Amino acid sequence: MTAQNGNKVKVHYTGKLTDGTVFDSSRDREPLEFTIGAKQMIAGFEQGVIGMGLGENKTINIPSDQAYGPVNDQLLVEMPYEDQLKQMDVKVGTELPAQLANGNQIMVVVKEIKDTTILVDANHPLAGKDLIFDIEMVEIG
Repeated sequence: MTAQNGNKVKVHYTGKLTDGTVFDSSRDREPLEFTIGAKQMIAGFEQGVIGMGLGENKTINIPSDQAYGPVNDQLLVEMPYEDQLKQMDVKVGTELPAQLANGNQIMVVVKEIKDTTILVDANHPLAGKDLIFDIEMVEIG
């Protein structure tokens, strides 16, 4: 039996950047469980597990457009550098919560600090990056 669209599967994975940096792994926890085709995962990951057999190991390369997409310059936002942020001792690289117009909260990353403004990035941290996943098929339901 091989994994097909609609199957619930469990996989162990290690996600790496093209320079070999590991950004996530399930090896020290329960395997990742998802339904193929339910859009619970990035498109390239779902496509990569289709056709895998139970116990099979595979390495897949996912271009950024099949992962988290390109960096969206519209998600780079300049905002006032107010007293509250100054008191928090915000630095470049600091993650901050931000509230969207619909009430949802997201995390943004400080990219630049000027005298009166701060530039934050609301893109996914892996946007614009090609990804490599080592995958092991643990269960096919």
